[in-house]
Amino acid sequence: QVQLVESGGGLVQAGGSLRLSCAASGRTFSSYAMGWFRQAPGKEREFVAAISWSGGSTYYADSVKGRFTISRDNAKNTVYLQMNSLKPEDTAVYYCAAEGTYCSGPYCYTQASWYDYWGQGTQVTVSS
Repeated sequence: QVQLVESGGGLVQAGGSLRLSCAASGRTFSSYAMGWFRQAPGKEREFVAAISWSGGSTYYADSVKGRFTISRDNAKNTVYLQMNSLKPEDTAVYYCAAEGTYCSGPYCYTQASWYDYWGQGTQVTVSS
């Protein structure tokens, strides 16, 4: 079992930056792949970024590539999402997710259905 708690959301002007954190409980955090998803009002939850258990592989949605960076600190049981050059269309609730099963390629990392554990979400609002 893994419990996830996101933090770091807030209101920021377009072009600004935020860093989201996701703190995980449990001793086996380092064996979990981690992902960030977001959901805007009236829209489906969408993939943002993911990172393998070791941190050696990272994946990004095209819409955030070059602006967002996912990282993890296994000693602190925490995964981060650094968000730069924010745009109004980045406004959403951001969710952290964890999954302990093996994934051999990028596809499963991008699918919300693959992840077993989810946080409650943190609101990010980008004003124009």
